[in-house]
Amino acid sequence: MGGTTKAAVTEVEVAGHTVRLTSPDRVIFPQRGFTKADVFRYYLSVGDGILRALRDRPTTLQRFPEGVEGEMFFQKRIPTRGVPPWVETAEITFPSGRTAAELCPADLAHVAWAAQMGTVVFHPWPVRSAAVDHPDELRVDLDPQPGTDFTHAAQAAAELRALLDELGVPGWPKTSGGRGVHVYLRIQPRWTFVEVRRATIALARELERRRPELVTTSWWKEERGSRVFVDYNQMARDRTIACAYSLRANARATVSTPVTWEELPDVEPDDFDLATVPPRLAEHGDPHAGIDDAPWDISPLLDWADRDAAAGQGDLPYPPDHPKMPGEPKRVQPSRDRDRPR
Repeated sequence: MGGTTKAAVTEVEVAGHTVRLTSPDRVIFPQRGFTKADVFRYYLSVGDGILRALRDRPTTLQRFPEGVEGEMFFQKRIPTRGVPPWVETAEITFPSGRTAAELCPADLAHVAWAAQMGTVVFHPWPVRSAAVDHPDELRVDLDPQPGTDFTHAAQAAAELRALLDELGVPGWPKTSGGRGVHVYLRIQPRWTFVEVRRATIALARELERRRPELVTTSWWKEERGSRVFVDYNQMARDRTIACAYSLRANARATVSTPVTWEELPDVEPDDFDLATVPPRLAEHGDPHAGIDDAPWDISPLLDWADRDAAAGQGDLPYPPDHPKMPGEPKRVQPSRDRDRPR
């Protein structure tokens, strides 16, 4: 009766490539009972939607080889061994100046291969492989602070929509998979990360001026209060957001889900999960289907940034792991800043 049982292996044809699925019965979401095979099939079922979000984008993989309650790591470099020859990569440069070859999905087989490797969450850069230093996606992250929730983030998004309508640019909202809301703008890939971040700060400040009781741009948590924080640093180099149709690593297996502006005030983010999103996409289509149709010129936002700078509102702090940038204010918590006027 000795010997070992060989682990189950399935080979699946995806986009003209053979992708191996091993350990299909491994439980990835224990509280829901969803397995590795469920995750794998989920990503195949939302193929058009997630490829719209990932195609040709360098992508960091958030991997959970033993499930979401086990060890987690972010993979920014594709392994040098054991990778199918058809897997494509793109070289990106970190703020430190170091480089890495990241997965760059060219088709759905790349997504399936990543799922086989234990990837639960996909974090694409806001660039394409043809111009890795020039974002083509401006991301507005509306992050509810303690004392606020998804309802407040949706209210901030509605105010943002009105502002974008004045600018004549469409915004594309989605749930974060948690309490927040993300709104994407497709932009022309002509500007650097520094310039696009500066434009995002200008947009956030205008939103804050219009709804100061609801929205804040304060980097320091002690100054945010019970408001929705516009996390402008999501446009700093090497900061990423879970993409549209990506699963999130929580107990409910929620999905960051594109919605229409009309739906946004009434949706419940927890209703969008591994089981419910595929039939929703099949029945209603992708609300982000037109996102690539009209890339926008962000010059009006850069004009706002110049206006703000002339009025004494310059740059804001970068993330703590980012090199000090020219013109950046001190990274000192206000309550600990000895030079701050009292």
